[in-house]
Amino acid sequence: MKIHLATDHAGLELKNSIKGHLLDKGYNVTDHGAHEYDALDDYPDFIFPCARAVASDPESRGIILGGSGQGEAMAANRIKGVRAAVFYNGPKEIVKLSREHNNANILSIGARFMSEEEIFDVIEQWFEEPFEGGRHKRRIEKLDE
Repeated sequence: MKIHLATDHAGLELKNSIKGHLLDKGYNVTDHGAHEYDALDDYPDFIFPCARAVASDPESRGIILGGSGQGEAMAANRIKGVRAAVFYNGPKEIVKLSREHNNANILSIGARFMSEEEIFDVIEQWFEEPFEGGRHKRRIEKLDE
């Protein structure tokens, strides 16, 4: 599976850890940045290219990070074909439902609210959870009209 990563300065260290973890697991990873710490960078500069890449390849997924993950998800969801779900250490059922019911193709993580170990576990759960289809497919098609 092709995985696209992106973050601003708030998630840089965690993105780099996630990247290493995914590469160790054999995933094909593209890192859209940030590549160095800059407290004044702007998340749309990294999130938009990542979201466009995911939207153009239905077999790929994206993981984006920010302080809370909220703004990053808002940016990603402006790209047609993207369904970004936010997770910042709430019930893991959220991750399951984001795939099962919403076929989320980007997971937006609040880096300030999760440890590295927690994120690795959540990512694996998110990758493994299938889309249920059925009535949910019809709803997703309406999003992309």
